[in-house]
Amino acid sequence: MSTNGMESWAVDLKDVGAIYPFQGTEVILVIAGLVFWIGWHVLQAKVEAKELADAERDFNVEHSGNSIDRY
Repeated sequence: MSTNGMESWAVDLKDVGAIYPFQGTEVILVIAGLVFWIGWHVLQAKVEAKELADAERDFNVEHSGNSIDRY
């Protein structure tokens, strides 16, 4: 089984191009990485926005005033 197209290593390697596995998939992997990276940031922004909205909803002026006066 060959993942790089080489059937035999009994060749002059200076005449061979890339010898790493899955050659030719670099563009697909970069695009998949970028999609994952941007998707992660979008998801993280949504989660953080929800947490901030919940914190703002739970904000209580009296509780804040008591906390400030306590110190």
